[in-house]
Amino acid sequence: MDSSYWIIVLCLLGCMGATVPVFMSLFFTSILGFVYFTDMPMLMLAQTLFRSMDNFALVVVLFFILCGNIMTSGSIVDKLIKVANVVVGFFPGGLAMAGVLACGMFGAISGSTVATVVAIGGFMIPALIDNQYDEKFSVGIMTAAPILGVIIPPSISMILYSMVSNDSLAALFMTGFIPGFMIILAMSIYSYFYCRNRNFKRSPAPTFAEVVKVLREGFWALMLPVIIFGGIFSGIFTANEAAVVACVYAFVVEIFIHKDMKLAKVKEVVVSSAVTSATLLIIVAAATTFGRYLTLEQIPSILAEAVVSKVHTAWAFLLIVNIMLLVVGMFMDIISATLILAPILLPMLPEYNISSLHFGLLMTVNLGIGYCTPPLGVSLYITGALVNRGLIYVTRAVMPFLVIQIIILLILTYWPDVVLFLPKLFYGI
Repeated sequence: MDSSYWIIVLCLLGCMGATVPVFMSLFFTSILGFVYFTDMPMLMLAQTLFRSMDNFALVVVLFFILCGNIMTSGSIVDKLIKVANVVVGFFPGGLAMAGVLACGMFGAISGSTVATVVAIGGFMIPALIDNQYDEKFSVGIMTAAPILGVIIPPSISMILYSMVSNDSLAALFMTGFIPGFMIILAMSIYSYFYCRNRNFKRSPAPTFAEVVKVLREGFWALMLPVIIFGGIFSGIFTANEAAVVACVYAFVVEIFIHKDMKLAKVKEVVVSSAVTSATLLIIVAAATTFGRYLTLEQIPSILAEAVVSKVHTAWAFLLIVNIMLLVVGMFMDIISATLILAPILLPMLPEYNISSLHFGLLMTVNLGIGYCTPPLGVSLYITGALVNRGLIYVTRAVMPFLVIQIIILLILTYWPDVVLFLPKLFYGI
């Protein structure tokens, strides 16, 4: 391998090891590569920088971020949790199951794991502990379950992957429903057997009148994912338009129906969302410039040829990639990792007859698990702060649920029909 490649790799890893922010590490490495290892003018780097942010697909991300912030500021989250609790709260471990189900419902609107941890975990962890659930179990399940935020559509990481792969975003969204349901079911079953013989407090079985009352109160909150998915998959509007419709709907519900958000708070929510979106755009720009350098140097094709010459079967390739992505997820956020690694890995897929839709879901699940793995798993730090516990304690608490998710990942890896069933059914892909 050319020595310039090693210099680039060492520069990138050195910057990250020195705790330089990821976007700055990518910028520095890209500039180094353009200046010293290519004959291209720096103007091309500047053009790539600005064109990367001039992408209409990013509108989806920005508006779903805004939608998640609206729900967190209002009472939609609280109503979703009440609905989840009335559905499963009376089972052994029912409150924990309700937390997992609430993560799935919130993830079906926000598209973000971090938002799901803050919104659902911030409410459910104290509630579980108050209901005499073991603290370690409570922390573990509410740290791991928010992975559903990036698996169940709409998923911000899937949107960015579709930008790179040019796959249909609606079809890519379809790949997340069955895996998301599998994770909800597996974690709920674990909760049931873990709590069955323990004296954790559980809710009495609700009466029909109580169920109707909770569903009536939560009707407007439950309609939000129905509108998003119904509109996208029926063809009434595109994913971009769905994000805008979701924001308008959430604003109307919180301000005029629930009346839990004052008009004065709208500015605060919009500004907060703009700051989050700007942070995301900077990462997108940095990753795109780095990707442009890799393309100019033909590094993806060189790596593809090297891998194909050594790895001859699809199952071995997928195993190696899974291990690599799990390790990457320990150190890099899902957005940066998707934008950097997808252009490198996608050219290898045709050699092994692997669907890019299937691979996109595997990449999302792999990197989503990274939110719960040390040393840089964001979810570990958020839940640790909520209960005033250290990284080691939270890591130990989350281990049983990581095992569950990795087992499901292996099923999804080697049984692609599970992932591709809905895209084939609705789109013939």
